[in-house]
Amino acid sequence: MQLIKNASEEKLRGGFYTPNPIAAFILKWAFNGNPKMEILEPSCGDGVFLEEVKKGGYKYKSVTAVEYDQIEAQKAKKIGLDNTDIIHSDFHNFCINTKKKFDLVIGNPPYIRYQYFDRQQQIFAAEIFARANLKYTKLTNAWVSFVVGSSLLLKDQGKIGFVLPAEILQVSYAQTLREFLAHFYNKINIISFEKLIFPDIQQEVVLLLCEKNKSKEHLIEHLELRDAEDLSKLNVARLKSPKKQIDLKSNKWTFYFLDQKEIDFLERHQESQCISKFGKYAKVEVGITTGSNPFFTVPLSTVQHYELENYAKPLVGKSVQVPSAIFTKDDWQKNRSMEARTHLLTFPKMIELHDSIGAKKYIAWGEEQKINEGYKCRIRDEWQIVPSLRISDALFIRRNNLYPKLIINEAEAYTTDTMHRVTVKPNVEIKALTASYYNSLSLAFSEICGRSHGGGVLELMPNEVEEILLPYHDKNAELLTEIDVMIRGKKSIHEILKVTNQTILKKNFGLDDKEIDLAHNIWTKLSKRRLQRN
Repeated sequence: MQLIKNASEEKLRGGFYTPNPIAAFILKWAFNGNPKMEILEPSCGDGVFLEEVKKGGYKYKSVTAVEYDQIEAQKAKKIGLDNTDIIHSDFHNFCINTKKKFDLVIGNPPYIRYQYFDRQQQIFAAEIFARANLKYTKLTNAWVSFVVGSSLLLKDQGKIGFVLPAEILQVSYAQTLREFLAHFYNKINIISFEKLIFPDIQQEVVLLLCEKNKSKEHLIEHLELRDAEDLSKLNVARLKSPKKQIDLKSNKWTFYFLDQKEIDFLERHQESQCISKFGKYAKVEVGITTGSNPFFTVPLSTVQHYELENYAKPLVGKSVQVPSAIFTKDDWQKNRSMEARTHLLTFPKMIELHDSIGAKKYIAWGEEQKINEGYKCRIRDEWQIVPSLRISDALFIRRNNLYPKLIINEAEAYTTDTMHRVTVKPNVEIKALTASYYNSLSLAFSEICGRSHGGGVLELMPNEVEEILLPYHDKNAELLTEIDVMIRGKKSIHEILKVTNQTILKKNFGLDDKEIDLAHNIWTKLSKRRLQRN
């Protein structure tokens, strides 16, 4: 399989190991003085957690440590931790076949995509989900099945303490896991960090600390520290009594970065349905997947050199090419004159090229570069024909920095999958839709509905954009020109929102000044937290 051939060893085994301060803190939280605890480490790597158990002098009955990589398993054995069984096996296999139950499960499970599992691992992972009555999909990452499987191996009362990607709080494929955890555990603590723990892979992580105790409560709390070193100053007693009632409907757990007052405000507006979601007014779908943007998206000079004018369509391919809330034909012409990639090549079938010597020459060059062998190209009937060629009413930028933009596509340009295509529904006015989006409540929901990446990037997929609350009103269209001028003039988004909130939220939807300030503070808090990682 090509993906596996090109994958690094670290990617195939998810081998990014836990810093000692994190392992030490999880153990400090987990141990309760019970010398009869039976402990599981489902992916022990070279034994960081085992080292910290030994260093801390903890009392316990037994430790079972599972490790898929034989060399790493040997390193873990050399630590010489008493009453410890190091098992060279895949955790999925171990989980399905073991009869043991544990008081505590700790670790840093591998971050491996489904596509890198071997067939037997896929079967075992699906079985783990089935035992938990959960639906298993090919989008699932290994850490998800590790968390579910580990939970199933707990005794009636027990704890899990894991280092996990922050995706657990946000991504759609972890929604099933969030719902499972919310019902399965009585107490959940999430600890996040301002600084990246694994800067080399730009992967934001959190500590997930869960406890089940036979009570009927389901509580959750979030705490953010500067870095892993700050864990040594944190009193674990703070984690004994989380305060927030967990949302059993599995909303994204980004909510829990907020105070209860802020959570209540957002949930009240979600449940009242006075303000509808973006998806009521427009359909959002991915942009065009070319299979090779460097080949199919070209500057004017390439069009002229190969005489491709008959096949070159207007294109906007990057967020830097969009300076405003309205992308005009003049904007496109300006990008074009600057030699930006402003043309999408839309070739027909080879038989229809006739005497187009330049086009044939360019396609032949692409084959020399093996563009036709890329996955998206080779599965087509004719690799040079790009599918789904459709122009949308508006554009929504997929990956964003300060805030995500919604832009009217006045230039009628095509776009690649760096932007989403937005098509308004019947009886919805595009100018009103676009202006209605620029308010603090909608931007707050863009942070909640999307997911953040290392470097401060906010990404929203089409279904996530459609979940944003949008206070649509026909009269909001009157604001569009002013919004466009302010964005073009590089005014700060805070200045823009001071203007738009008064019309969109106060005048047309009846929010008072305190509620508007609360919405703005929520957006500021969430976006600032994300941007600190830049």
